[in-house]
Amino acid sequence: MNHKIPATIKEQVQKLRDRGCIIRDEKLAEETLTYINYLRLSDYFAPFTVRKGLYEEGTTFENILRVYESDRKLRSILLASLEETEIAMRAAVSNYHALKYGALGYLNPSTFDFRHNHQQFMNKVKHLIEVNDDREFVRHYNSKYCGAFPLWVVMELFSFGTLAFFYKDMQSADKKELAERYYGCSSTELDNWLFCLNELRNYCAHYNRLYGNTFPVEPKTPRRWEGEPLNADVFGYIIVMKQLAHNHAAWNERVVKPISRLIRKNSDVLRLKDLGFPENGWEEAITYIE
Repeated sequence: MNHKIPATIKEQVQKLRDRGCIIRDEKLAEETLTYINYLRLSDYFAPFTVRKGLYEEGTTFENILRVYESDRKLRSILLASLEETEIAMRAAVSNYHALKYGALGYLNPSTFDFRHNHQQFMNKVKHLIEVNDDREFVRHYNSKYCGAFPLWVVMELFSFGTLAFFYKDMQSADKKELAERYYGCSSTELDNWLFCLNELRNYCAHYNRLYGNTFPVEPKTPRRWEGEPLNADVFGYIIVMKQLAHNHAAWNERVVKPISRLIRKNSDVLRLKDLGFPENGWEEAITYIE
């Protein structure tokens, strides 16, 4: 097998120079590559690459570092909002399902669509309970209720992905009613949007690059959307987040305002096209106007 030979920090700096990166402050570059892995930072040169091994003319280390920091801040903004969306969705699904089928109705496969693999689902639930047996509420239900976990309790152990699959496997009529009641959208839209936001959450939680990137799930364009069809980029996914935000004032304050400040402050290095943002009207598009 051929193995890569590790490079020193100075060699990494030189490699960036050889590819066309302008480095005015070598000390800054060396210090940065000491605490940010070369592979991680070099990924941010991708949107500024002409061809393999060659960056666009005028690409500077300082500007790429600002793009990196902007991307990090953007992930933090979105991840905080995704937390609210996930918690609200857990409440909506558990309330709806439990009130209709009972606290333990999820144990009955007939409460789901015929395509639902109930044994696989129950194995997942069992595993989640086992690996979280040190949590106080898990110990409580194991000891006092012999492991009979109401849906609203066990759902606190669900990941965003497990939550998305739970909704996907609900009966069609239930999905339709829940989507319309809580989000004013179709079940098809909600199904797709949950999987989009699960992808975005994973990107943010694992510190993956958002800038100049595309996601694996194509978002469905909202029926009431008046702009161009959405793409699987940052802008498209932010619009999806907007559709599922239950607190409109908080959305504008905690998401729209900080994103707007971030983009305007770094407008000399952040290109709207690399975020999927339109050149005009993007701020109005992501804002809730009552």
